Amino acid sequence: MTTLHLGSKTLVFLNSNRVVSEIIAKRGSRTNERSPMPISNTLVGYGRKSLLLPQDQWAEPRRVMHSLLSGTALRQYGTWQELESTQMMAEYVIRPGAWYRHHYRYANSVIHRIALGERLVKSPEELVEMQNAVTFFVGSIGRSVIDWFPELDKLPRFLQFWRPHWEALGQWNLDLYSRWYNPIKNKVENGTAPPSFVRDVLLHPDTKYKGDDIDAMYVAMQLIEAGSDTTREALNIMTMAALEHPDVFQRAREEVDKFCGVDEEARLPTLADMDDLRYICAMAKEILRWRPIFPIIPDHTASQDVEFEGYYFPAGTGFTVNGPAVSRDCDEPEEFKPERWLDGHETDIAHGLWAFGGGRRICVGYRLAQRSMFLNIARLVQCVDYRANGPYNSFVLNLEATDEPFPVKVTMRSALYEALILREAEAAGVLKEARLFKD
Repeated sequence: MTTLHLGSKTLVFLNSNRVVSEIIAKRGSRTNERSPMPISNTLVGYGRKSLLLPQDQWAEPRRVMHSLLSGTALRQYGTWQELESTQMMAEYVIRPGAWYRHHYRYANSVIHRIALGERLVKSPEELVEMQNAVTFFVGSIGRSVIDWFPELDKLPRFLQFWRPHWEALGQWNLDLYSRWYNPIKNKVENGTAPPSFVRDVLLHPDTKYKGDDIDAMYVAMQLIEAGSDTTREALNIMTMAALEHPDVFQRAREEVDKFCGVDEEARLPTLADMDDLRYICAMAKEILRWRPIFPIIPDHTASQDVEFEGYYFPAGTGFTVNGPAVSRDCDEPEEFKPERWLDGHETDIAHGLWAFGGGRRICVGYRLAQRSMFLNIARLVQCVDYRANGPYNSFVLNLEATDEPFPVKVTMRSALYEALILREAEAAGVLKEARLFKD
């Protein structure tokens, strides 16, 4: 553990798996609060971004999101995930140079359909704008001295010279959300909306959602942000791993070939193969460990005093998972070794891994993300070859970039696998959409 006094806050960085488990998981009832963040939460997040909400405000959005992304609901989404994945694979065939865009379109379309009821029909420019919203919000967390000295937020408005900039960013985010959300809301109101989280949960009187219309919009749009960004970045990391560790990629391919056939006998993997393709499941976990997507997770603030192995932390202390340090808390941390996760818990992506947070604040969508990662990793491993197309730095992944994050040459494994993909896309009715998708 490392303790820092930043402004009026005391922040404790948790640097090992064992300590994270003890503080965040086992003592989760005491470390479930969020510290006040007047800039990133109140101004940029409009006081409605559930990631940063205090516990009393967080419980309601958590309740409705949990009903959407757990249990039997996940099985319903499997068909949609497989459909979008089939289109993504066809896009790989048609436009291999835009591989990174295909990752984002896939992930965004899946969660867009779950949240708003429709497959994604957005321009590349609109997708970039949504990605910018994620980047700006995440980048605002802890960036301003006001979040470290929240008492300064009590100054008279005319002294808050920083406020206009952050308010403008929050208003921009609100306007962006409205452009995506309001067309669906209007369809709900006039009775033409398809089944969706918005129609059947957030705006349905029987669910008794306690938030107002703006709250509902933020809940829905946060799902789209988080659900698309994590999967996109994880698939980009997989691509880097394929360049750096082709031997691991080949071992994963051999597992897929064993269960899904080879050449003329091959079929695309499905979610039903998860129990058999254990190395692919382990590969998904290793991707998130090898290059953490979220290096520093927002702190879990102690709502009560916490004692741990002779240390005393008063209420108000913030505990944050130090992603880079925790990810290196293993043997040979720089090696990409999926076999380190072959422990009988391969199909539980949250077991022993803190990429989705932990305790009661764990990301409610982690199971959906796991299924998307598994499905697309298995299919890409089976059908696609990657090689470097220029110099790159494996430690600089440019995860926030919406253009090519690093130079890669993508080719199909063989003409047989290209034909398999196009045949499956035609049968699923998505080949036309794959041909129309613009770079």
